[in-house]
Amino acid sequence: MASAAARRLPQHLKELRIHLCQRSPSSQGVREWVETHYVDMKKANPKFPFLIRECSGIQPKVYARYEYGREVSTPVANFSSGQVMDTLNTMADTPPQ
Repeated sequence: MASAAARRLPQHLKELRIHLCQRSPSSQGVREWVETHYVDMKKANPKFPFLIRECSGIQPKVYARYEYGREVSTPVANFSSGQVMDTLNTMADTPPQ
């Protein structure tokens, strides 16, 4: 799975923002993704802005910002690390309409 994290992101994607809680069970998969895949993803995309935002008591969510300021968000509560990776890959590959 680590090799999947090392993919280059497309140019139409401008930013990925991940919101999570430091302690809630619903953010466990997101925390695991950050611990296991973030470094490989950042190494493959060193100039790409990945924003990891931690806040107590929030529901985990992933935001993708695209060209022309378009933004899409997807809740990832109770997702596994693999499901978070799949969500990020889908958001990267699918520009908003």
